Amino acid sequence: MPTVETVRGPVDTSDLGTTLMHEHVVILQQEMFDNYASAWGEPYWEEERGVADAIAKLRRAKEGGIDTIVDPTAPGLGRYIPRIQRLNEAVPDLNIIVCSGYYGFLELPSFLAYRSDDQIVELFVREIREGINDTGVRAGFLKAAVEKDGMIGDVPRILETVCRAQVETGVPVMVHTSAPARGGLPVVERLLSHGVPADKIVIAHVGDSNDLDYIRALAQQGVWLGCDRFQIEHFNPDADRIRTLATLVSEGYAPQIQLGHDASCFYDFMHENPPFADERPDYLHIRDKILPGLLEAGVTQEQIDLMLIDNPRRFFS
Repeated sequence: MPTVETVRGPVDTSDLGTTLMHEHVVILQQEMFDNYASAWGEPYWEEERGVADAIAKLRRAKEGGIDTIVDPTAPGLGRYIPRIQRLNEAVPDLNIIVCSGYYGFLELPSFLAYRSDDQIVELFVREIREGINDTGVRAGFLKAAVEKDGMIGDVPRILETVCRAQVETGVPVMVHTSAPARGGLPVVERLLSHGVPADKIVIAHVGDSNDLDYIRALAQQGVWLGCDRFQIEHFNPDADRIRTLATLVSEGYAPQIQLGHDASCFYDFMHENPPFADERPDYLHIRDKILPGLLEAGVTQEQIDLMLIDNPRRFFS
């Protein structure tokens, strides 16, 4: 059977179960914390308290029927594997799949920018084949980001190195995109031109848009559609997301759709940030709020199982 790498080792893709395809565990950029931890009073993160809170949230997710979460927290967004290992040891029956790659809207940090493309590709491939740093944890997929400003600065370079690592290793690629800017289309064109198979590409945050023509144009390229920000009303209200998703399913696109919240046990950029003041990310929001709405809109349980169980298995196979 095909396997996928998780924090606790390889798992048969047939054993992934109910999978949330775009979630984070902890988003905490250490450099920002080192410089701004007390900018709003008490430090916004304390390790033991934060770990205990994260364990409770992950355990609740598992007890609520979630078997696997896919965490696209790449370097540039605050990836720290030893903390995730500690959390997974406390909730060992939850699969967590982590990524390689780099998350940046404009430029690489100097640590990478002054290295050759070959060296960067070598780092990505090492994380997939051997492990991340000295943790022994292997990445199960690659991550990149293209925001509303598009292919600027180092973004084309990041995409090219991610593509080269994908072609060498065969793992899937997830790309953060700006759906309002229709940003997935040039991303797909770029990845396909560099040899990445369409069925190894997921365009994240497609569900931020209700532009069905845009989403259909992506689907017709054969890539996966990330409907992955339920409950983050700042980007698109859930009611609109449900209507758009139900329409896509009715048109036959369910075999290409991945579901998630883009939730996290802790988000540093939401702390003391007014646009996100009312956000309360919850790994069980889809189960509790979205699935009933989809069923009411005519989506069948079989189609829901396809999106939450079968599609993740096929993606990682």
